Amino acid sequence: MESPEAAPATPRISIVYCTQCNWLLRAGWMAQELLSTFGTEIGEVALIPGTGGVFRIAVGDAPVWDRKRDGGFPDIVTLKQRVRDVAFPGRDLGHADRRH
Repeated sequence: MESPEAAPATPRISIVYCTQCNWLLRAGWMAQELLSTFGTEIGEVALIPGTGGVFRIAVGDAPVWDRKRDGGFPDIVTLKQRVRDVAFPGRDLGHADRRH
């Protein structure tokens, strides 16, 4: 098994969620979807508990989604596209990039 220190630099995605609002399951599901889509291209997905209605997703220091700024929660296709646009520009997401 390769140690984290030897692994190439890959993006860290953080999901800050409100514990008062019970958004852990939503945050966990979104983390799972991102890991399923991007696999080993992602270095880490961190779930960070917060309060006050917060739900923010970032790739490194680049904000990807903010519930208050963007209005609610992203659908999973939109989230994957935003993460891709920041972390992996030009990467094809397959069916997620093809709107019917």
